[in-house]
Amino acid sequence: MVRKLNLLRNVGKFDNVAAGAQLPFSRLTLIYAENARGKTTLAAILRSLAYGRAELITERARLGATHPPHVVVDTGAGAPAIFQNGAWTRTAPEIVIFDDAFVAENVCSGMEVGTTHRQNLHELIVGAQGIALTRALQAEVDRIEVHNAELRERESAIPARLRGSLSVDAFCALAPVAQLPQAIEDGERRLAAARDAGKVAETPTLPPLSLPKIDLDALRDLLAKGVPDLDASALRRVQDHLSQLGRGGEAWAGEGMEFAGRLAEEGHGECPFCAQDLAGSPVLAHYRAYFGHAYNGLKRQITDAARAFRAAQSGDVPAAFERDIRESVERQTFWKAFAEVPAIEIDTAAIARTWKSAREMVERLLEAKGSAPLDPMSVPAEVERAIAEHNAQCDRIREISDQLNAVNMRLETVKEQAREANEATLASDLANLRAVEARHDPTIAPLCDAYLAEKAAKAATEQRRRAARTALDQHRQAAFPAYGIAINDFLQRFNANFRVGAVDPANTRGGSAANYTLLIDGNPVPLSADPGAPSFSNTLSAGDRNTLALAFFFASLQNDPQRAQRTVVIDDPMTSLDEHRTLHTLQEVDRLARDVAGIVVLSHSKPFLLGVWDKCQQLQKAAMEVRRSGLGSTLAAWDVNVAMVTEHDRRYAAAVVYLDQADPATERRVAESLRPMMESFCRVAYPNIFTPGSMLGRFQDLCETRAGTPQEIMSATNARELRALLDFANRFHHDTNAAYATELINDAELSDLTRRTLAFIRRS
Repeated sequence: MVRKLNLLRNVGKFDNVAAGAQLPFSRLTLIYAENARGKTTLAAILRSLAYGRAELITERARLGATHPPHVVVDTGAGAPAIFQNGAWTRTAPEIVIFDDAFVAENVCSGMEVGTTHRQNLHELIVGAQGIALTRALQAEVDRIEVHNAELRERESAIPARLRGSLSVDAFCALAPVAQLPQAIEDGERRLAAARDAGKVAETPTLPPLSLPKIDLDALRDLLAKGVPDLDASALRRVQDHLSQLGRGGEAWAGEGMEFAGRLAEEGHGECPFCAQDLAGSPVLAHYRAYFGHAYNGLKRQITDAARAFRAAQSGDVPAAFERDIRESVERQTFWKAFAEVPAIEIDTAAIARTWKSAREMVERLLEAKGSAPLDPMSVPAEVERAIAEHNAQCDRIREISDQLNAVNMRLETVKEQAREANEATLASDLANLRAVEARHDPTIAPLCDAYLAEKAAKAATEQRRRAARTALDQHRQAAFPAYGIAINDFLQRFNANFRVGAVDPANTRGGSAANYTLLIDGNPVPLSADPGAPSFSNTLSAGDRNTLALAFFFASLQNDPQRAQRTVVIDDPMTSLDEHRTLHTLQEVDRLARDVAGIVVLSHSKPFLLGVWDKCQQLQKAAMEVRRSGLGSTLAAWDVNVAMVTEHDRRYAAAVVYLDQADPATERRVAESLRPMMESFCRVAYPNIFTPGSMLGRFQDLCETRAGTPQEIMSATNARELRALLDFANRFHHDTNAAYATELINDAELSDLTRRTLAFIRRS
């Protein structure tokens, strides 16, 4: 609690006040000040100390002062709290204050209740624990706003053109796709096929390719063949003979043997050349063996082989091969837009050269074999190389053809899919794949990752916000009903003619707030309404508003679990209060003072402070006043007991002293006080008859007139005594004797009349 105001320098009306060091505060401390003496400054200093709000002091810097404000307050907890250089060394949060600032911050500004008032009232209701929960909630709400701003910034960093129709959340959530480039390519082809489904359906697949190989083994076998049954000596003789015939001799001889055979079948045995009889020719038998059935068969085999070779390797075959290649290239160009088709890279010119070279070499060998069928021949090395090179080309063509055949299976699938495809669906699928590609692009992925990280951080903050809101709601479920009951209880104690309806919490973007309605004669009145309708501003008087504020303040203290440790400061609670609520306020201050560590009451109303002092009989008390000191103010002790003595009390005491001591210096003042003492007595004793403004003489006449009647005011004896006392007192009263100040005084007479006056006003 506050123990002393050690120093007040350069703040408000206080120039350099150190007298407070000798003025200790107590359990109840009263501070009296006339208007404009510095009472509000003291309240502001204590509010600044409680909440650490330096501006409450700096804005009250003493005008014309050379140095800034300097304040030292002893709170009884360690070193004093010092305000210097625009800041406190520590604060005293145990101090709670009711003043104009409390009303303006928590209840209303003038006649209006705004959002800030309802938010501050919420904090007042929920107390320190609730404030901590509220601030924890608001901190999470504020963090979410920061997250939202960061998300907007990070979203704007991701080009919208890359997202297409996707939201930024859907875009950033796109997962990687395995073999994405291939998937995009396939998607493009399927979409292209769907868009050109008619042409896809009517375009044939790739034709098969083939290049006839040359059978080297068969060629070797054929060239090596002869007629194995011929006698070797006869064979040499025929061959020698035929060699003498020169080129084509064997063929010529063979044809001749055919003619000789036909002539023999016809019965002619002559030589078809010389017409000689051949029956006795020794060489004819060898010719018959040489050019017999085996020979002719070999000849035919050679001839057939040559014919078959030419049919397979020459004529239209090369042209057909080149045509197939050209057609395959053309179809590959068409189909590669719809499917993955390998490029057909075939050097037909090189193949033609290799093929032609091998073909011509083989044809020459067959021609040579046909000219000498019985001569075994081998395949020259250069021919074998030519055939091997050609056959290698054939193998490569076969491999390409096998690949194209496999492609044809996919092309058939493309045809089928194109017939059944939904172009819009394929376009959407492709757009999604392209979005995935854009999402995971090395330049975009970090932007999306940053967005997702911020979104995850926001989700975590939202979870904490939900937990904080749950904790606050649970606290409010207990605090608000109790507070509403307490408010109405205090309004009843303050003799207010209105109540408040249910006090409920509300969550707004600006923070938590409290909502309530007024109940006037049982009718609900809102805090705000359209012009011309009943509302807070036009249904409560200034006194009602101050009473409501007091009820809010006292209710918050009643529900404060730390109430016993609080130091309560109340600044002028009687401002605008109706007179009939003074007693109720005194009672509540007395009740509150018993429950808190200390209470400080500041007021410019001396009667109210005297009432507080008199009401709080059981507490340790201290009092001080703010006095004028030159052009400023200072603090001084205030003797409340002296201040509580009335003028009547002082007159009575002076009369008693005079009777005891008979001091000539006081006798005129005593003489002048006799009539006012009798007036004060009669005013209290007979308030219904001796009303304000009445004259004491007329009152005495009425008393004497009514004496002995049912309307008797006082006995006839008392009435006559009052007349005797009044006759003497009127000699020293300005209204009844213009020369009252020069009236001679006799001590014996004055002593007698004074004794009789005191006896009269002591009567019951």
